[in-house]
Amino acid sequence: MTASGGNMPRRKALPAELDPRVRQLVTQLRRLKDHSELNMLQLAAKTGYSQKSWERYLGGRSLPPREAVEALARIGGVDPVRLLALHEVAADTWNGGRAPTPTPAPSPSPSPSPEEPAQPGFPVVSDTLATRAGPKPSLGRSLRIALVAGAVALVLAVTSTVLLVLRLNAHENGPTVTSPVPAAASTSAPLVYTCRIQQIDGLWYAGISRTRDAELAYGGAGSDVAEAQCLLRRAGISPGGIDGMFGPLTQRAVKAMQKRAGLDVDGMVGPRTWQALRG
Repeated sequence: MTASGGNMPRRKALPAELDPRVRQLVTQLRRLKDHSELNMLQLAAKTGYSQKSWERYLGGRSLPPREAVEALARIGGVDPVRLLALHEVAADTWNGGRAPTPTPAPSPSPSPSPEEPAQPGFPVVSDTLATRAGPKPSLGRSLRIALVAGAVALVLAVTSTVLLVLRLNAHENGPTVTSPVPAAASTSAPLVYTCRIQQIDGLWYAGISRTRDAELAYGGAGSDVAEAQCLLRRAGISPGGIDGMFGPLTQRAVKAMQKRAGLDVDGMVGPRTWQALRG
């Protein structure tokens, strides 16, 4: 073809150093372009890519973008899936640093080159080229990940079982050591008490202490405090945990109980407050 027709030579040989996977793509694109009977100017107008861009693409000097390949497939009336598969394989080669270095092209040959069949037709992608040779996941690494995940799941299951056993023992056997020692407490661990609410002779008991006149105040500790905490909870007033420690939550609950019973609100448990708790 002449320059006035807007075409580059249709059968110009591709660079000898061009990677076979890229060569396969360019060959199929050339066939489609020739089959469309469009010159370069018309091809540029229909695809939106310039004439010089198509000269580079079809000359093997630049890898066409996916959109250009898809546009040429539509013009040629073929399914673009196979061409795009070829493009993906060629892109791996091109982006991997094996793109050819542009060299002066040999003079046009009047006969078709070996890689370009003379008869037009649809592009065919070989099984070897259509299979993307990407890195496969390491079996050893996957096995290690699975083993680590299994070990973590086993540790969590064992921990949950131990905690459940401790809670059941606390429920059946009374106070059980369950938490570390606070910084300001003695060397013995704090206790967790179990409330066993029952009514005896019209009075409420929690099964921890039967006192009715012990004096309890903020900072106190022991079974009497735990008894009061259980009775506060029975009355619908939360003292926090049933730990036998007369802290701010327990004091606030005592004041709420005293206010409800019409007693002096001093936050301390004495005979009258015990009477209100057990009555």
